Amino acid sequence: MTDNFDIVIIGTGAGGGTLAYGLRNSGAKILLIERGDYLPQEPENWDPEEAYFNSRYKATEKWYDSKGKAFRPGVHYFVGGNTKVYGAALPRFRKEDFEDLEHEGGTSPGWPVSYEELEPYYTAAERIYNVHGEAGHDPTEPPRSAPYPFPPVPHEAYVEDLSDRLKQQGLNPFYYPMGIDLREGGDCIRCKTCDGFPCKVHAKSDTDVCCVRPAITNPNVTLWTNTTALRLFTDETGKSIKALEVERNGLHINIHAGIYIVACGAVNSAALLLRSANDKHPLGLANSSDQVGRNYMVHNNSGLVAIDPRRKNDVVFQKTMAVNDFYLRGPDWNYPLGNLQLLGKVQAPMVAAAKPNVPRFMLKMMTDRSIDWWVMSEDLPDPENRVHLTNKGKIQIQWTPNNMASHHKLAEEATNMLKEAGYPLVFVEPMGIATNSHQCGTIRCGHDPATSVLDPYCKSHDVANLFVVDSSFFPSSAAMNPALTIAAQALRVADHLMSPS
Repeated sequence: MTDNFDIVIIGTGAGGGTLAYGLRNSGAKILLIERGDYLPQEPENWDPEEAYFNSRYKATEKWYDSKGKAFRPGVHYFVGGNTKVYGAALPRFRKEDFEDLEHEGGTSPGWPVSYEELEPYYTAAERIYNVHGEAGHDPTEPPRSAPYPFPPVPHEAYVEDLSDRLKQQGLNPFYYPMGIDLREGGDCIRCKTCDGFPCKVHAKSDTDVCCVRPAITNPNVTLWTNTTALRLFTDETGKSIKALEVERNGLHINIHAGIYIVACGAVNSAALLLRSANDKHPLGLANSSDQVGRNYMVHNNSGLVAIDPRRKNDVVFQKTMAVNDFYLRGPDWNYPLGNLQLLGKVQAPMVAAAKPNVPRFMLKMMTDRSIDWWVMSEDLPDPENRVHLTNKGKIQIQWTPNNMASHHKLAEEATNMLKEAGYPLVFVEPMGIATNSHQCGTIRCGHDPATSVLDPYCKSHDVANLFVVDSSFFPSSAAMNPALTIAAQALRVADHLMSPS
């Protein structure tokens, strides 16, 4: 077993896995490491009782809030990372999301990367992830250089009827871009257990299936599973990494490479750099700006359930529609509100964990008659929202939601929209600190080393051979699902690493 490589990539999620795919033909000797294993294909993949109520696939570790209270985070340690259970929503950020944008709660800062620079990589990522969509209906959509690779996932009759009702209100519902294998001869069966579930037939466009497995067919790409990154060591100057310590099969191994790429997710990537502090980097590796771990963002999220007691919702694959009419400006509101998107069909066992005191038969009656939405607004970067390590090395999240007036306004507009569409009962449930699947911002990129950790290509300002390629690099969170943007930037970084200049 060799421990010498040209490139080591720590993490196999949307950032690390896509980057490995982008570098697979580079000729470089690449090691891809994952702390978990392959998620098993088993009957429980599609069992809401197991996947939701028993949290079968969620990591068992505990993180801590600012008061020291433990919580179980929404992270999944498998090849493919959180994409193994994500909802497969793959939208682009809006053009305005890359620019300074005023919100009711403050300014969302512009990125050092423009939409125009990232656009060809969005196009490439959509091809890799088999994105199904249709341009021309979302009033906020940015310019595209190519159509979606595949037609949109069609609405079922119940959703089509709701779409017509929303259009009668003057709204512009559109087909949400989805990564599932509905190609001719594809494996997707449009089941009821996609959003939040693993796919038993590998028809979801997760990073494991779309990127990691194709990448490791190349002899120059090696995958180590069940391998946990512990610490990065620099040389005596502190300007270059000389080794990565990992734990594998009970052994501690030092891995040597020319380039080290951290892609563990925004919290774990920050934690790894903080754990790697030394005398040259006393605040944490690559942290002369004191920005590592700061500006933690996770979106302001609420679940919305609208119920029409008079009729059942017989939809199977519900997550096909979204509304962005309030994304950049709300009615009687001069600021952006955010995105509304359908969830996968909510079932009683999925709600039972959050509502243990409600009898199951009542939950079933409600969910049989509900339409289910995700209400998502932008949270703003705040240096006091951050990732810490406790004295015992445990992860602690200090997070106070901000920009909440706009989120409440968006929930109000969504409620009014659905009541007008014929749903007399609407319930909104805010998500808390444990709902962190959209975590980002903890190792932000920028041009100025005094205020950022990474340059626009995700390379450390302080350490010459260190990159961070996951949602950590986001300067702002926007109000869109982040996976496609992570993947697009990973492809951009891959091109940069292969460039002779």
